[in-house]
Amino acid sequence: MRKAASLGLPIAKPWNEGERYDFIARVHNICWRVQVKSVSKKSALRHHYRVKTSGGRGRARHTPYSAGEIDFLVAYIHPEDIWYVFPASFIAGREAVCVFPGSKRSVYEQYREAWKLMNPIPTETAAQHKEQTAGT
Repeated sequence: MRKAASLGLPIAKPWNEGERYDFIARVHNICWRVQVKSVSKKSALRHHYRVKTSGGRGRARHTPYSAGEIDFLVAYIHPEDIWYVFPASFIAGREAVCVFPGSKRSVYEQYREAWKLMNPIPTETAAQHKEQTAGT
């Protein structure tokens, strides 16, 4: 939440603990449901970090997140101090993704620090939008 707030995104936390998302980030007039995961070490004997893209309690511990429950899953890779921003449609149905920070062959590198995916308005249009709404 702190990272999203540092990027200027207004943040709201759900009142109850029953939701599948950790917080809501507002971008312009859109509210995104965001699930946060963190990884503190590489997988044993591997060169990647395994990001769990499922959750729940009890028997439902490994229930994959769906696009009906969250809009983004953001993963913090603690040893590298980097974030991956995955759209829910990309991780839907998966229990985990394995990221290789810095790999040119990894399909996940396009999501590294990809906070721009939360902006539904192209960058140049966003600046114009900000100017237009500043006077109201």
